Amino acid sequence: MNEPIQRFDESRKLSERAQTLIPGGGHTYAKGPDQFPDHMPGIIERGHGCHVWDVDGKELIEYGMGLRAVTLGHAFAPVVAAVQRTLPSGTNFTRPARIEVECAEKFLSIVQWADMVKFCKDGSSALDGAVRLSRAYTGRDRIAICGDHPFFSTSDWFIGSTDMPGGIPQWVRSQTVKFRYNNLASLRELFARYPGEIACVIMEAARTEEPTENYLAGVQALCREHGTVFVLDEMITGFRWHLGGAQRVYGVTPDLAAFGKALANGFSLSALAGRRELMELGGSRHTRERVFLLSTTHGAESHALAAGIATMNVYQQEPVVERLYAQGKRLRTGLEQRTQALGLSEHVGVVSRDCNLLYFTRDAERQPSQPLRTLFLQELLRGGVLAPGFVVSYSHTDADIDRTLDVIEQALRVYKRALGEGVGALLQSRPVKPAFRKFG
Repeated sequence: MNEPIQRFDESRKLSERAQTLIPGGGHTYAKGPDQFPDHMPGIIERGHGCHVWDVDGKELIEYGMGLRAVTLGHAFAPVVAAVQRTLPSGTNFTRPARIEVECAEKFLSIVQWADMVKFCKDGSSALDGAVRLSRAYTGRDRIAICGDHPFFSTSDWFIGSTDMPGGIPQWVRSQTVKFRYNNLASLRELFARYPGEIACVIMEAARTEEPTENYLAGVQALCREHGTVFVLDEMITGFRWHLGGAQRVYGVTPDLAAFGKALANGFSLSALAGRRELMELGGSRHTRERVFLLSTTHGAESHALAAGIATMNVYQQEPVVERLYAQGKRLRTGLEQRTQALGLSEHVGVVSRDCNLLYFTRDAERQPSQPLRTLFLQELLRGGVLAPGFVVSYSHTDADIDRTLDVIEQALRVYKRALGEGVGALLQSRPVKPAFRKFG
């Protein structure tokens, strides 16, 4: 039997209070208590670089970094300084502020294919705006989404297509249809089934799987052929695959694209960018019916825009993307060496690009296993690593990676025991659950 894991008394107490006060215990399902082992630190006190401290004082190396939003590092000095300089001048006004223009110019100097940008607070809002523009532009209602990509928006048009469709009218659910990634025939079949009905195609350029040759170009060509708006979700890939987004890596240009997460190093800022003829429908310099695009009281808070400008400056002045790839490669190589040495290569491993590593956990029959994922999380935590994935930040040093690899090796040894002896005696928690589920 393993020694008892460190107690998290204050974390448990606050987590229980959170679940009493906040539905799901948090403001993002992916951070909920059901996503981690029972003993996992439930409440974080502070962070610096790639390290966080929970309310019980335990220090951990963090991966994922705020669901991939904190790409530079917690409390990253240039971003903090930019926000501090801005706050004394006010955060929100009755008319647009100079910094809104400055941030738009900075963004469009990087995402050069786009003519216009509208800032908002999260990826859901940005993609909701893309849907409204697409429907208005085409006069159509139906939306085609990539069914292999797990999340696009909190709005009805997407949630109605998931395993948690409660509260979404059936008609709304029927308007969203799915195609398969790297399967151009499945998208072509949707266009044939719903001729003249599809307003937009929404997808990520890549996630855990790379696009096959000419796949994205084929999607773009089908959209043009059928008069459909091509929308790329760059929430994860933007500023991580490449400063200009995954579209720069794969040589494809969408009509609209949503950016966020890495845009402001954890501050609430996202962006919808696109071609002028589409974006301008949300303005007033045209004769068509106007579109209520994005209009939020807090959409242009000066401190968030300042954080965005500072973050983009760092990306332009320092080798951020290159470091994300390099540190991810160091972690991937070390993990694969250890799984191979222990005979676990078919049971634990990583997928996606080096800059965006996600791990899998499989049982003795090579099937995905939530209990074994929970055990792996548990053992990582035991060694001081908080890692729902292995997505690195600019702040992850060689020493952080090497320390993590030592912890991974110990976790893998326990994992190997579980494959032989059964997970029950080693797991000190109920298994984690999928975020999207109909009950419980």
